[in-house]
Amino acid sequence: GQIRQFIGQQYPQWQVTGHQQTLSINLSENEQLKLTNLTVQQNLQIMRSRIEELGITEALVQRQGEHRIRIELPGVQDPATAKNVIGATASLAFYPVMQADSANAVVMNDEHNEPVYVSKKPVLGGDHIIDARATTGDFGMAKVNISLDAAGGKLMSDFSRDNIGKPMATAYSEYSRDQQGKAKQTTTIISVATIQSQLGNRFEITGAGSHEEAQQLALLLRAGSMTAPVTIVEERTIGPSLGAENIVNGFAALALGLSATLLFMACWYRRLGWVANVALIANLVMLFGLLALIPGAVLTLPGIAGLVLTVGMAVDTNVLIFERIKEKLAEGRSFASAIDVGFDSAFSTIFDANFTTMITAVVLFSIGNGPIQGFALTLGLGLLTSMFTGIFASRALINLVYGRDTRRAIKV
Repeated sequence: GQIRQFIGQQYPQWQVTGHQQTLSINLSENEQLKLTNLTVQQNLQIMRSRIEELGITEALVQRQGEHRIRIELPGVQDPATAKNVIGATASLAFYPVMQADSANAVVMNDEHNEPVYVSKKPVLGGDHIIDARATTGDFGMAKVNISLDAAGGKLMSDFSRDNIGKPMATAYSEYSRDQQGKAKQTTTIISVATIQSQLGNRFEITGAGSHEEAQQLALLLRAGSMTAPVTIVEERTIGPSLGAENIVNGFAALALGLSATLLFMACWYRRLGWVANVALIANLVMLFGLLALIPGAVLTLPGIAGLVLTVGMAVDTNVLIFERIKEKLAEGRSFASAIDVGFDSAFSTIFDANFTTMITAVVLFSIGNGPIQGFALTLGLGLLTSMFTGIFASRALINLVYGRDTRRAIKV
């Protein structure tokens, strides 16, 4: 009865069943559900962090069912590498090296399968690591620079201060599943180093292998360790034929919108409209060029939607300028004067409109993920290119074509 009362008061999430002699303690169903949801959400966040480290901008990571996570990686040329990084469950821990006959010692093998006796309790675990960078040390050997949080830095500082001249082992742990589907943990000692001085929240470890292995280890440590081990249960590679129809429809919508816009500008604004059309085509060429320069950027349907929106917003810049020019011409100003005043007076309105839209694009890219980031990226780059082509390029074209002959009349 006392045990039941103690567990009920101190650990209400556990349920006690059975008789007086034999008690069974289990988590309640609600607590199990909460634990499952928390674990999946944490793994979701860690996978998104790892995908960001890989530089994939339009990846889709979402929960599917109770225990599964669905990941879509558009434009990935090496799925094996991405799969190894995303699904890896790795962590580091730092242990004091003990004598073989010590009561608190456990044995772990190093990379050469030699036994190393360490303490049962680590100095600190990988949850205190906030940053890790792979660099090259003496004699070209790869090493990983580790940065700890405040709590981890204090633990390492206190331990190293009291154990100068003694060895400390770095253990690398990774989860995998056997043929029966059961999770198993493999721990390897990757380095044993003697503490030369008191360490703080920044130090380095060696023995991480090649430069590529050190970079992958640093990436996993930066993105975080999985809360629970994950394994790939299904993998599909979707070829371009499956999405060809959607891509064709997307570009058809872009071509239709672009053609209608070009025709309207040419008919409504006459010769100034042709200037706007040249600037609009230059805008799209610049936008495609910027997308090609950004590592990991791919053009999917949300990106195409951003292109279609960019077409309308780019022309809106010229519409504002040309309407101001028409107003100044109606007031009796000369063509050259109307051009100057029209561009200058419209600039503040155009800048304000594009700046507020840019804020929206930045927020979408910051808090969104997957397709939302792709749309925001295209929209943001389109705003920059449309400002340049709509204001500076258009004015340069007008000055080049009409500026040499001040007697030339133009209808607007």
